[in-house]
Amino acid sequence: MLATVSLLPAIPTALEKQEALMKKYLMLAAAAGLLATSITTAEAEPGGCLKYGAAGAVGGHVANHHGVLGAMGGCVTGMYVRHRYRKEARAKAALYDKEHPGAKGTYIEKATAYDVEHSTTPGQMNSTTQPGTPAQGTPATQPQ
Repeated sequence: MLATVSLLPAIPTALEKQEALMKKYLMLAAAAGLLATSITTAEAEPGGCLKYGAAGAVGGHVANHHGVLGAMGGCVTGMYVRHRYRKEARAKAALYDKEHPGAKGTYIEKATAYDVEHSTTPGQMNSTTQPGTPAQGTPATQPQ
């Protein structure tokens, strides 16, 4: 016997309609969550367990399938890098407080202000140019 094939599209059932509606709501919630997290400002701190741990896991997987060991090592390294950054920021904030008594703000804001005033960058306590040496792009004057 021959089976009859219907060329008409199947009428969706109530369950299929509910699944389609739930997919739409899920996608809408995911888009709203993504938008909400991208709008908030993030502090620019280096490292951290997640970033370094992910890189360590990839490196460990490539190096003879030791992903867990690489993730643990990367996590420890990331925590140490972030600790060192915060320690330096607290030291710069203390120096800023000595120069500007009574200044308000978090230690990160004060460290940033110290960086701006003293032409330093995060990761360096001293200025990038030495006193008495010309900055890049300026010609050195020669004694006559």
